[in-house]
Amino acid sequence: MIEEYAIVTARAGTQATLEIERRTACSLCGQKRGCGNATWGKLLGHSHHAFTAENPVNAHVGDSVVVGIDEHAVLSSAFYLYVVPLIGLLVGTVLANYFFSNQFYVILGAALGLVLGFLWVKGHLIGRNQSGIAYSKKYQAVILRRAED
Repeated sequence: MIEEYAIVTARAGTQATLEIERRTACSLCGQKRGCGNATWGKLLGHSHHAFTAENPVNAHVGDSVVVGIDEHAVLSSAFYLYVVPLIGLLVGTVLANYFFSNQFYVILGAALGLVLGFLWVKGHLIGRNQSGIAYSKKYQAVILRRAED
């Protein structure tokens, strides 16, 4: 299980909206020397991204919690997001090259294979529930415990 600290910003039923707490490994982020993470953060802007997670510990707004996601889910989704579209691109290229002698159609075949690969991944990773479309439970984060525990 991959774990990270987060703060609950909203609650709705069994779901909670969270923001990851920024923690640094050393004290050099405020200085000009260091690993460069602070420089990239200043350049690109440290934006906060909110996400929803299951809330089995009944955490309230403002609570600091430990949120986790299964590492096998992360690895399999990385495989799907990188390998499947690449295979689609290669298959589209080979098929277009086999049927057409024009390089423009080969490029279009490659682009079509890439897009179809991404669409297949999207359809595979998204499941349906009673409220509409949501990501499969396998790929959702879960609040494991309060950070004070």
